[in-house]
Amino acid sequence: MCGLNSPTNIAIGIKYCLGSDGRYLLSYSRGELWISTRPESADKRVSVTIRHKKSLGCVCGSYYLKKFRFFERKYHIMQCVRRQPVRTKSQESVYRAQMKTVARSNLKLIGLEGDKDLQFLINGGDLLKVRSGSWKKTRYYKLQEDCKTMWHESKKTLKSKNTFSVDDIEAVRTGRQTEGLRKHTEETVEGRAFSILFKGRQKNLDLIASSEEEAKKWVNGLEKVISNMNNLTPQKKAEHWIYSCLRKADKNLDNKMSPKELKSFLQDINIEVDEDYVEMLFKKCDQSKCGSLEGKEIEHFYKILTQREEIDVIYKEYAKTDGLMSAADLLNFLLNEQREDASLNDALQLIERNELDENARAKQQMTKDGFLMYLHQPEGLIFNPAHKSIYQDMNQPLNHYFISSSHNTYLLEDQLKGPSSTEAYIKALLKGCRCVELDCWDGSDGEPVIYHGYTLTSKILFKDVIKAIKEYAFKTCEYPVILSLENHCSVEQQKTMAQLLISILGSALVTKPLGDQMPTRFPSPEELKGRFIVKGKRLNKLEDLFSDESKTADEDSVTEEEDDEGDEEVREKKSSKLKFAKELSDIVIYCKSVPFHGFEDSRDKQSFYEMASFKEGKAVKLAEESANDYIRHNTEKLSRIYPAGMRTDSSNYNPVPLWNAGCQIVALNFQTPCLEMNLNQGLFLQNGQTGYVLKPSYLRDQNTEFDPITLTEGPWLKRKSLHVMVISAQQLPKVNKRKTSIVDPIVQVQIYGVPADTTMVETQYIENNGFNPMWNENFQFDVCVPDLALVRFLIEDYDTSTNNEFIGQYTLPFNSLKNGYHHVPLLNMNGDLISSAGLFVHIMVVDAE
Repeated sequence: MCGLNSPTNIAIGIKYCLGSDGRYLLSYSRGELWISTRPESADKRVSVTIRHKKSLGCVCGSYYLKKFRFFERKYHIMQCVRRQPVRTKSQESVYRAQMKTVARSNLKLIGLEGDKDLQFLINGGDLLKVRSGSWKKTRYYKLQEDCKTMWHESKKTLKSKNTFSVDDIEAVRTGRQTEGLRKHTEETVEGRAFSILFKGRQKNLDLIASSEEEAKKWVNGLEKVISNMNNLTPQKKAEHWIYSCLRKADKNLDNKMSPKELKSFLQDINIEVDEDYVEMLFKKCDQSKCGSLEGKEIEHFYKILTQREEIDVIYKEYAKTDGLMSAADLLNFLLNEQREDASLNDALQLIERNELDENARAKQQMTKDGFLMYLHQPEGLIFNPAHKSIYQDMNQPLNHYFISSSHNTYLLEDQLKGPSSTEAYIKALLKGCRCVELDCWDGSDGEPVIYHGYTLTSKILFKDVIKAIKEYAFKTCEYPVILSLENHCSVEQQKTMAQLLISILGSALVTKPLGDQMPTRFPSPEELKGRFIVKGKRLNKLEDLFSDESKTADEDSVTEEEDDEGDEEVREKKSSKLKFAKELSDIVIYCKSVPFHGFEDSRDKQSFYEMASFKEGKAVKLAEESANDYIRHNTEKLSRIYPAGMRTDSSNYNPVPLWNAGCQIVALNFQTPCLEMNLNQGLFLQNGQTGYVLKPSYLRDQNTEFDPITLTEGPWLKRKSLHVMVISAQQLPKVNKRKTSIVDPIVQVQIYGVPADTTMVETQYIENNGFNPMWNENFQFDVCVPDLALVRFLIEDYDTSTNNEFIGQYTLPFNSLKNGYHHVPLLNMNGDLISSAGLFVHIMVVDAE
């Protein structure tokens, strides 16, 4: 049963292969289909045998080829482009034993050897996949032996990818917690249901197990493997990845590596080498001279492959104690290279935490492996670990902070026809967003809905959104969440909105000012911990609550002039006068929406809690032409910026000029992977990723003279020289999944801040090496206003004829940079960590002369 000819197409579009025994083979997901006669015509009757992998056994019969759609429906025949190798019983036994060994090795690496839940995942099982009320189908799922990839059965004829990586999973939720499960399943399956939620825009996977016990095993197993994989050290992640690629290259599963398999492996890990280099490398490791590598020889090859020459040079420079680093040697490195305020005790603690060699640790010495381990730990990364926790004063008024903010938060994709979902709110909140937007419209049965008005975007219930917000608002931090209401509802449904907000959010909803007297400024994030603030229209002044002659608004409705908020096309379709329910108005306390009629009008006629929303074009114009006035305005009031209506693709504008002007709520489309969201993530990476970053003092001073466009002398000028040496990168991912496609990496170092500081430089590109490219290139930047500067490291795949392709990036505040030798973690465009990949740099920030 060997020696198949290449696949041949026939009239009905089915491909087949000719076997050496004269029969013709087609394959499908659960078995094989053999045809005894050459299938030349769709009208010719042929004998058919279906050999099923599971319980169906063999099904024989005589059918016309044009009847194959019967088999397609019943047995889900799949397109065949080649036949899988046929193994004898003994070969199959050996193969299964090898797979068990591989799985056991990987389970041991991630600390789950012998875990029953993981063994259950590796064995796999049937799950009911739910897409809609009418689409519920059983599919087979299992964790592959690499303990990192989930395989699932698919009946799609042309589907090429039946796997997804554990790295792509954002969360696993038990029960009917997604919109799909709540809508398309009964409450009776609550204990058997669970969902896999993915990073980025990939759709949720809603599943139902055959029993509650099995559902728990699936959820527990997945959560364990996700947690343990995330907790692996960078070295262990790299080791796991490299050995997985080695096993993949071992095509005949003999635990040996031939020269051909060695070259295939190097292509898998993103290196293109010539035949001479492969031959040289192979001979160097093939100590047994048997023509293949195995056992210790493969380990030797691994050590050669993962040797970091740049680390060797640094280590040898400071390892002055019998070829090792003593605590004194390490302290010398920390003081001279890393410019840290360190003591001998700090050096001893680093040795204790990072040195794996027991003998060296007992002598209070650090080996090269321990040194590399230290450089991969948080204290060895480029981001200052002191800024990972809350280090800023959180007792300032709310308007003294930049606030991570989302625009049209309910949308998962574009602004015209994409889906609306509560999941979009959950994703934004878990990314640290502290201001979410709700576009509210009248729904059927008196139930307000949220969607992008006058478009084909789907609708979701207002109450479902509020429930989701309540559940996830404070998962990442306790600081307040602003609910920005864009209200298009009738008075009656506005009353329903108010009732839902009060009943669902309860005491967490701010419904009156803090304290017994009329406030004169915003409360602080610390005072508002765990609270929700509603931003919207208010019928009267907040001061009226504390006045004996308070005016009571009409119970039913009152009209009020609309502000600048909302898309232009929507504003054209609705009246310039809107009716508002008193019930909803009364819970707008600190964020009353008002129109903007100029800085002087705002200063003279508006209270601190009255805020305007600015379309991006208007805001950018103010930031460029009246920067200082805008900054002074924002020292007293909140400003919200939102994207122009023309951005129907959910693209984003540059937030940096608005931050430079002191604008607090710079709302972006969180669902769109882009440079602008990278900058947003970079700014809010600091201060414990709370979504609140304290503005510099000169953006909080009512009498400030600061102007980012025309810099003058002042406390904002803290001229620094930034010296960056781009040294090397490690394990960069492919941008094209073709095996022979190897990246040509090029690095850009970008500065975003005031116009005088904004710049970019780039290295040369390295040809055909994404595994361990080396640059050793130096750059210098002069930065005038470091408080407002962001540094972005970008790696692309260089292309001479087209635009470079994105590989990875990392953005952080200038003031969060650490001096010395550091690894830079790399994130994908969604802002998620790329496992094992990194950039190695040397940083030096000094006062400019």
